[in-house]
Amino acid sequence: MGLLDKKTLLVTGVLTPSSIAYGVAELAQREGARVIVTGYGRLSLVRKVVERLPETAPVIELDVSDEEHLSTLSARVGEHADRIDGVLHAIAFAPQSALGGNFLNTEWADVATALRVSTYSLVSLATALRPLLAENASIVGLDFDASTAYPGYDWMGVAKAGLESAARYLATYLGPQGTRVNLVAAGPIRTVAASNVPSFDDRRQDWSLRAPLGWDISDSTPVARACVALLSEWFPATTGEIVHVDGGAHAVGN
Repeated sequence: MGLLDKKTLLVTGVLTPSSIAYGVAELAQREGARVIVTGYGRLSLVRKVVERLPETAPVIELDVSDEEHLSTLSARVGEHADRIDGVLHAIAFAPQSALGGNFLNTEWADVATALRVSTYSLVSLATALRPLLAENASIVGLDFDASTAYPGYDWMGVAKAGLESAARYLATYLGPQGTRVNLVAAGPIRTVAASNVPSFDDRRQDWSLRAPLGWDISDSTPVARACVALLSEWFPATTGEIVHVDGGAHAVGN
């Protein structure tokens, strides 16, 4: 018996086999879940990556900044499943002008893009899927601890702070229907998304030195396990929480 037997999950953010979302989808399937994947832009690439999963999974196009995609999402997902038991939100993006030390010079249009895609999308995704959410459904978002400012992370750091607050409000408003909303704050993992952050190399070296348990930037398994646990029924009374999976680095001063 797996942790996610008879569960159907929607997983966003799968782009390459190194994606944290891919690790979650793979482990979820091994724990008994049926997985539906969303992709944006390079759908042919996403489909090739999905073919590497233990079981085939349908791929649905989703641009969280496209109102038509959101308004039709429930119906399109409904073609593959009559309910969704869990959702992984692994969506984040900021224009290069919003990163790399350009914080004071970033124009609002680029800030707005970062906030819409990286913060508001948690709410818009949950709202779009609400008709399909099963009783006691679980929504899990990928986070990067926003309690500290990281030079170079800039407006993405602000977006993550907003994500943390949005998750608490979403947990408050979806709680009465039994839906849990939690975040997993991961340490730096070497992914395509991370490679677009100018200060990533500096951060990963510092992280492994600060983390009491150490930290392997090439291994997303600990993060995937935390996500799968939260998507399961093993945390039935936990919501609005941020679970740190970073080797303990967040608890140690710089």
